[in-house]
Amino acid sequence: MNNFSKLGLSASVVGVLEQLGFDTPTPVQEKAIPMLLSKDPVDFIGLAQTGTGKTAAFGLPLVELIDAGNKTTQALIMAPTRELGQQTAKQLVDFSAGNKSLNVEVVYGGAAITNQIKALKKPTQIVVATPGRLLDLIKRKAVNLENVRYVVLDEADEMLNMGFKEDIDKILSFTRENRATWLFSATMPADIRRIVNKYMDSPLEVAINTNEKSNKDIAHKYVVTKTANKIPALRRFLDIQPDMRGIMFCRTKRETQQIADELGSLGYGVEALHGDLSQAQRDAVMRRFKTRSMQLLIATDVAARGIDVNDLTHVFHHSLPDQLESYTHRSGRTGRAGKKGISLAFINPREGRRISELERKIKVTFERIDVPSYEELRQSRINNWASLIINTKIDAQADGILASLHGQFAHLNKEDILKRLITTQLDHITLQNGEEEDLNETAGSKPATRKAGFNRYFINIGMIDGVTKADLIHFMADVSGINRKYFGDISMQKNCAFVEVDARHDKKLSESFIGIEIEGRSIRVNIEEEGSKNRPGTYSPRRGGGKYPKSRQSYRRAGQRRRR
Repeated sequence: MNNFSKLGLSASVVGVLEQLGFDTPTPVQEKAIPMLLSKDPVDFIGLAQTGTGKTAAFGLPLVELIDAGNKTTQALIMAPTRELGQQTAKQLVDFSAGNKSLNVEVVYGGAAITNQIKALKKPTQIVVATPGRLLDLIKRKAVNLENVRYVVLDEADEMLNMGFKEDIDKILSFTRENRATWLFSATMPADIRRIVNKYMDSPLEVAINTNEKSNKDIAHKYVVTKTANKIPALRRFLDIQPDMRGIMFCRTKRETQQIADELGSLGYGVEALHGDLSQAQRDAVMRRFKTRSMQLLIATDVAARGIDVNDLTHVFHHSLPDQLESYTHRSGRTGRAGKKGISLAFINPREGRRISELERKIKVTFERIDVPSYEELRQSRINNWASLIINTKIDAQADGILASLHGQFAHLNKEDILKRLITTQLDHITLQNGEEEDLNETAGSKPATRKAGFNRYFINIGMIDGVTKADLIHFMADVSGINRKYFGDISMQKNCAFVEVDARHDKKLSESFIGIEIEGRSIRVNIEEEGSKNRPGTYSPRRGGGKYPKSRQSYRRAGQRRRR
C-alpha cells in the first residue's frame, strides 16, 4: 500500500505518485499534507532544511484544493530564483498529470517577457514566479491576482536574503485579504517572523529537526591550510576521490571564474556559475552539470540558489559565508533523500573561531581532517589504475596488436613490465611550481620554531603601541646593553611581542627591565617558559597609570636614560 494514501490525498493523485515512484512521505510531507487538506483554508508555517521534500508538502495539497474548472489564477507560489521556480513548476505539472484541466505556468527574469505574457493568456490556475518578474507582469496587467486563494512563500529566508522583502509586500497587496498564506523556510530569522505577524492569522506550524539545525546525513568537516594553498588542497581531494561530484562555493564572481579557469587548464571537469554569465550560458552550465558532464561546479551563493541536483557527494566552501544561514543552505545541497554527503570547509590558520561559532549556533560538530599528502596521492593513483586494469575487458584486437610488436617486450619479465607501467603512472603525479608536499597548517597562529641556541622572550609591547621591529630591538638593546646583533627573530602581536636572543649573551635580560616604566606603564620581559602569565594577550595596563606611549621616541628615550 502506498503510504501517501493515508494522508488524505485522492486516489487519482496517489496513483500519479506511484507512477512517479513516490511511496513513502518525508517527515515534513507526513505532517504538512493532512493539515493543509483538512483545515482549508489555513495559514501555515513549514520549517525544514533544504532537500526534505517541501515542494510536495505544499504542491500535493494545492493540486487537490485548486478548482480546475475555474479558469482564474487561484494559487501563487513565489520562489527566490528561476531555477527553483522551474523545478517547482515541473513537480506541480507532474503531480497534476491526472487532471488535464489544471494549468501551471512559471515566470522569471532573464527570459523573454512577451512569451510569458502570451502563456498567461491561457487559463492558468497556478502561477510560480520570482518576485521581480511577477511585479513586471502585474504592472503590465498580464496577470490578475484578485482571485488567488493560496499564496506560498517558498524558501522565504532566501528571498529575504536576496532583498525581496519590499517586492513581496507589493505583490501581496494585490491579493485578497482572506487568502491562505503558506510559508516554507529552512530558518526562522526575525524578518521571517515579522512576515508571519503581518500576513498570517494563527498559523499552524510544522518544524522538522529544527533543534539540530542541520541534516544528520551531512558530515561537516574542515581543513586548515594557507589561503594560497586552498586550490592545491582541493585538487588533492579531487584526485584522491575521482568519483566525487559536488559544488564549491566562493565569495565573488571574479574568484569563481578564476578558480574554474585554473582547474580547467589543469584538466579538471569544472565550470563556473555566477551572475556575469548570460541566462543562456547559465542554463547550458546547469544542463552539463545535471548530465554529469563535469565533476565540480564552482559557484557564488547567489548563482547557486535554487539549484537542485541529486546525488552530490560533496559541498566545498572556499571561504565560509558571512551569514550562518548561508552555510546551512550551502551544505544542504548534499546529503539528500537519505543519502550521505560531506560539507568541507577550507579555512586558513586564523579562522578557527568561525568553525567554533558555526558549531555553537547551528548545532553541528565539525571534524578536522588533513589535506591528503603527496604520498597518499601517489598510492591512490596506483590503486585506481590497478583496479582499472583488472576490470578492463580485453579487446578482440589485442591479440593481433600484441603479435605485431614482434616480441619487443620478450626481454622483460612480468615484474619489469609492471614496474615500467607503474612509473608511467607516477610521472603523471607532479606538484605544481612551488607546491609543498604537506599543505596542512596549525589552527590558530602558527607556532614559532625557535633557532638552536636562542631563547625566546616575551615583552608586553606590541603593534598597538605603534612601534616597529627595529624600534623594539633598539629599545631592548639600549636597556639591556646586549648588542643588537645577538637579537634574532621577532614576532609582533597586537599587544605583545616575542623576541629571540642568543642564549650565550642574554644573561640577566629580564632583570634589566625591572623598574622600567614608560609613561606610567611597567615594562615586563620574561623568558617564554616562565609560566602562563607570559602568554600573548594577557597584559593589561596598571590601574591609574597604564597609558600607552605617545610616540616611538618614548621607548628610545627610556632606553637611553637606562644606559646613562
